Amino acid sequence: MKLPVHRWFRFSAGYSAQWVEQEIAQFSRQTDKPVVVLDPFAGVGTTLLAGDMCGVDSYGVEAQPFLSKVAQTKLYWGVDTDEFIEFAHNVYQLAQQKQGTTEGYPKLIRKCFPDDALVALDALQAAWFECDNGSVFSELTWLAITAILRISSPAGTAQMELIQPKKSKKKFLPPFEAFEAQVHLMAEDMLLFQSRAPLASTKATLHRGDARTCAAIPDDSINLVITSPPYANNFDYADATRFEMSFWGEVKRWSDLHKIREHLVISCSHHARASGIDAEDILRSDGLEPIRDEIAEIYNELTVERLSHGGKKNYHLMVVGYFFDMARVWKALRRVCVEGAKLCFVVGDSAPYGIYVPVDRWLGELALSAGFASYHFHKTRDRNVKWRNRKHRVPLHEGRLWVDG
Repeated sequence: MKLPVHRWFRFSAGYSAQWVEQEIAQFSRQTDKPVVVLDPFAGVGTTLLAGDMCGVDSYGVEAQPFLSKVAQTKLYWGVDTDEFIEFAHNVYQLAQQKQGTTEGYPKLIRKCFPDDALVALDALQAAWFECDNGSVFSELTWLAITAILRISSPAGTAQMELIQPKKSKKKFLPPFEAFEAQVHLMAEDMLLFQSRAPLASTKATLHRGDARTCAAIPDDSINLVITSPPYANNFDYADATRFEMSFWGEVKRWSDLHKIREHLVISCSHHARASGIDAEDILRSDGLEPIRDEIAEIYNELTVERLSHGGKKNYHLMVVGYFFDMARVWKALRRVCVEGAKLCFVVGDSAPYGIYVPVDRWLGELALSAGFASYHFHKTRDRNVKWRNRKHRVPLHEGRLWVDG
């Protein structure tokens, strides 16, 4: 989150770009073929930017529309910085002449900003819309405004899914000051990236699409996959950027998030409930055959356990839907990967309502069922040991699931 370009939008569900660069470099030494990297859960572009730093071709697939736009904008790191600064300065100058308003914003946004800050942000937004010409410089300026939203809010708007308007933070900047600083940071990062990357511009191609099909990726075109799929731990990837999407008017109410979730792997109970999945039918499907008995047992346990909890969350549906979706992902990856490809999934296990789900092992078994040759798991850290307010004490871990094909 401190690296040039990567830090333009701080998204908590990510991993180390430097580690990705190390893995690409190591794989490059092990093969005599050109390296072609795929991240089917591209997020905000960590793997793609690491590929650029290594000078290799890379592809990304991202279904969450807001994250996809952020990732695509980061890939414009190679354009002329002077033209970007000029475009952003024009937006800044126009915004200072405008009379912003607090009207028309959702309740979430009004709660997170004092009136003077929201008026300034509204002026920046209106100026950007007026200047928007569809250019990469316009998109970079859009990201500069987006990146300062949390910086300019005194409310509890850390880089996590949860927004806490009733809490306050000590450090925040007035919007115009934050915007100037962000543009300067981005221009500086672009020059740094341009000086370090082997090529003058990106070699990455990002597709807005579904990892369960990877429809835009050609057959037998990929020999290295590095990704971190959604975790089966109730993190809502649609809600994670609701704050930013609400500011830009892309969502106006909670129900609008369901339209985004339709294209995402099921990983939270809200999504599982709204999707209307037939768990019994899924459990009988061929997709879950390698883990059918085990997952059916967990499903039955959760079906009973949820009734003893106030929230009665649909974890039983979430677990079934998650692994059914991930089975489809493995089949799509088998299609696009060449024989002998290497894949790495950064994953963590789960224990909804204290019932343990062996995520890494089940994903490995589904990979074998899809046609890959072998898998092994390397633990990198323990989880569920830091926070004292956890509802259970089941030991959890995170690590790298390596799959060979």
